[in-house]
Amino acid sequence: MSSGQPGAAVPVGKAALIASVGPRGYADWANPDHRLRRLLAEFIGMAGLTFVLSGGAAVLARYGGRGLEPWQVTLVLSLVSALWLLVAVYFLGDISAHFNPAMTLAFFLRRDMGLAMAGAYWLTQFAAGIGGSLLARGFFGPAGGLATTTPQPGLSWQATGFEAVITFGLVLMVLCLADGPKLNGPFVPLAVGSYILAWGTMGGPYDGASMNPARSLGPDVAVGNVSTWWVYLLGPVAGAVAAVAVTLVLRGTATVGEATAAEGTPLGKEG
Repeated sequence: MSSGQPGAAVPVGKAALIASVGPRGYADWANPDHRLRRLLAEFIGMAGLTFVLSGGAAVLARYGGRGLEPWQVTLVLSLVSALWLLVAVYFLGDISAHFNPAMTLAFFLRRDMGLAMAGAYWLTQFAAGIGGSLLARGFFGPAGGLATTTPQPGLSWQATGFEAVITFGLVLMVLCLADGPKLNGPFVPLAVGSYILAWGTMGGPYDGASMNPARSLGPDVAVGNVSTWWVYLLGPVAGAVAAVAVTLVLRGTATVGEATAAEGTPLGKEG
């Protein structure tokens, strides 16, 4: 949205959205009720992810039969997490469907959302990740390590680099696909589910293929060992930062439609 003056600054991200709908229209996004429902959607999506992963690992260990190979466990867990994300993004995507602190970081760096709301997202996502894994432990106990993600011995920095690479791809894909108030349509859920399944199956036996700091923190807290969690924080953060930079080269600054993907559809404005 240019002012028409040579050299005038062009608003991007959230500023572009405000310029498009006007301050009064943007009040719908700033409404506390809308912000609360966004955080609730994030909690449901993130808690569901760690619950299905931690619960799945425990159920496989206790009731899945003897002699399961690591790749078999990895394949099952990758499939159930991909299916959960596919469903969750479809039914919550019009409200909020980041479900990953690295994804929220990317939207923040792209200036689609402010620091205060991003901080609220991060707190909610980490609390939800821990809550989902603790709930799974309450049902099934700590069997299977509750799907903790752990680097191979002596390969922590290599695992950090691997997490950066696969998170880079995930965030880049979402930033390039998400356009409009519905983060769920029409292809984002399918793309996210497919990406998680592919890389989870390939990289799971190596380091867990987390791509998500909250997904790793939940099981770590539930089993009482956070000694390697820094790998799954540092790697995804680096990957998200790189993805934002590359997206800027590929697509330029965020359009109004792309900015609304981070904000969701305001309460009462669904149509």
